[in-house]
Amino acid sequence: MSAAQVRDALTAVADDAGARYLGGGTNLVDLMKCGVEEPTRLVDVRQLPLDGVRDTPDGGLVVGATTTNSDVAAHPEVRRRFPALTQAVLAGASGQLRNMATVGGNLVQRTRCGYFADLSQPCNKRVPGSGCAAIGGVHHNHAVLGHSEHCVATHPSDMAVALAALDAIVRYETLDGAGEIPLSRFYRPVGDRPDRETALPPGALITAVVLPGSAAGLPSRYRKVRERASYAFATVSVAAVLDIRDGVVRDVRIALGGVASRPWRASSAESLLRGAQPTADRLRTCAEEAVSGADPLRDNGYKVTLARNLVEAALGELSGTEKNR
Repeated sequence: MSAAQVRDALTAVADDAGARYLGGGTNLVDLMKCGVEEPTRLVDVRQLPLDGVRDTPDGGLVVGATTTNSDVAAHPEVRRRFPALTQAVLAGASGQLRNMATVGGNLVQRTRCGYFADLSQPCNKRVPGSGCAAIGGVHHNHAVLGHSEHCVATHPSDMAVALAALDAIVRYETLDGAGEIPLSRFYRPVGDRPDRETALPPGALITAVVLPGSAAGLPSRYRKVRERASYAFATVSVAAVLDIRDGVVRDVRIALGGVASRPWRASSAESLLRGAQPTADRLRTCAEEAVSGADPLRDNGYKVTLARNLVEAALGELSGTEKNR
C-alpha cells in the first residue's frame, strides 16, 4: 500500500507484524531477493510529506526522512553549514542509488556482512542464538571496536558517521506520539542480541533528522578508505569537526565508520584535544586514543592502524597541521 499520511503508515505496520516500511528500497529489496527479509506487506512512505530541508531557529537544519541522499548532498545550506555530511553522502554508493535512497532508510539499513546475507550460515543478527560464522571465518573487513562474541559485523552507512560527528538527532513517530533520539543513542550496543539494532520503539517511523546549530559552519571533513575507488563500503572512515579559536581547540568531534556495529564516537580522544593547542604531537596522541579500545580479530588488525592514521590525517587537514609536516 502507498500511505498518504503518517498515521496511515503507522496503522498499517501496527496491524501487521510482518509489514515493512518502503522508502527507496535500495537495501530492503536486496534483502528480499536473498531471503533475509520476507515482508508480508510493504508500506510505501515515499508520498508522505516528509521530504525537504528547512532551517531551525538555532541555525541548524531539519532534513526530512524521505529526502533522497542526492538532494541532501546537493542542498546549498547542507553544503555550506555541514560540509562533512555532503562529503559522506557523496562517498556512498552510486549516483543512481543516491537518487533513490532516503535519509530514513539510510539510518536503518542492515549490515553488508556476507554471512548475514547467506541463509546457509549461522548469524545471530539474522537468527538470534544461531552463532556468528564471521568470527572464525572471513572477517578482514569486520569490526575492531565495540563487537562481542555474538557479532562482529559493521554498520555500512557513510551518512550516519557524519551525523554522529554532528550530534544529530533522529525524530520519529508512533501511534502513541512523536519522539526524539540523539544519534549517539540511536544504535544499540551489539551485546548478546545483535538483531536489536536501534532504539526505535516497535513500529516507529523515522520522520526527520535534526542537525543542531552548534556545529553549523564549523570546519568539518569526512574521509573514507575503501577497497576500490568507487561503489564500495568503507573499510575505515572518519568524520571530524574541529573548532579552533585563538590557537586553541574549543570543540572537536570525531566519529569512525567501518570499525564497529554503529558509528563509533571517539569521546575520550576528543577530551584529549579539547582545550589544547592542535600541535602535530597532540593530534597524533588524539588519534592513538581514538583506537585505544580496539580488539581486532585474527585478520583485521590492519584496521586499527588505518583508523589511527585516518583520524590524524583528518584532524591535520582541519587544523592546517597536515600542510606543515
